[in-house]
Amino acid sequence: MKRPIAYIAGTGYAVPRRAVTNDDLAKNGLDTNDAWIRDRTGIGQRYVSDPDETLTHLSAAASRIAMADAGVSAGEIDVIVLGTATPDHLLPATAVEVQAALGAGRAMAFDLGAACSGWLYSAQVAEGLIATGMAKTVLVIGAEVLSTIVDWTDRNTCVLFGDGAGATIIRSVKTLPKGDTRERGILSSYGRSDGNLYDLLWRPAGGVAEPFSDKVYEERRQYVRMEGREVFKHAVRSMADATDRALDMAKLTPADIDLVIPHQANMRIIEATAKHAGIDMSRFFVNVERFGNTSAASIPIALADARSQGLVPEGTLVLFAAFGAGFTWGSLIVRF
Repeated sequence: MKRPIAYIAGTGYAVPRRAVTNDDLAKNGLDTNDAWIRDRTGIGQRYVSDPDETLTHLSAAASRIAMADAGVSAGEIDVIVLGTATPDHLLPATAVEVQAALGAGRAMAFDLGAACSGWLYSAQVAEGLIATGMAKTVLVIGAEVLSTIVDWTDRNTCVLFGDGAGATIIRSVKTLPKGDTRERGILSSYGRSDGNLYDLLWRPAGGVAEPFSDKVYEERRQYVRMEGREVFKHAVRSMADATDRALDMAKLTPADIDLVIPHQANMRIIEATAKHAGIDMSRFFVNVERFGNTSAASIPIALADARSQGLVPEGTLVLFAAFGAGFTWGSLIVRF
């Protein structure tokens, strides 16, 4: 097992003011009901942004909580990495707007696009920057405003997704106080992708390849489209692979893991992943019922939520696993 070079020093999350329940969706004319959604996804509600709750707004709010938790000021942040599929603008990166909102004037800032694996990939980038000596303190954010790119007339997709932001402060172990000799931090990381499957979960139009047009709007191609059964199959297989690889790299077994925080895609995928990984569901932290699938934000929101409930005490060994459009997938094992 490698010695950690970076650790998670603080966490925080922020969600929009407005919670939308399954019953709310049905009342608004969607052909569905609470029982149908819960049975297929485990989701009971999701948060939906109002116009003033931009990605920058949510990201900055979550970041301030994480910074306070870590005892880090804006001036100490060397890099900001924002994992998202829903930036406020195509140019510039939303991360630089977050930088300005926080007053982190000396930080390098950029976005990273890996869909639901966005926070996990961003954390791996942060670890790499710390390993090279380019940074000591990195703000890693996963945030989405998915309500703007889902088709609210399509019950197969719109019931799944929600908005929110999760933030983490990842620091070099060299910043730990003198005398703190506990071994904590990132013990292993793994990531993969397969672009051959890109069109199983994608947003067909709105980019350079097919810009917005009257035809795009007529065909509703600006919204997310998903082949549900195929995505489910690949998600379970990939998250199980990610779990196995991270354990092998850390020279650990499933029995060593205290808590698993998976991407909160839906309850059925999480349960199938647990079965394939050989880890009992009692060791999985799940909050998809309250937040829905917030894509890149789901793992950092879940981590902050679990910590707020006292479920990640000192010494806890946590396995993170994610899968997203691309396809992308990966894992981290972290000792807190």
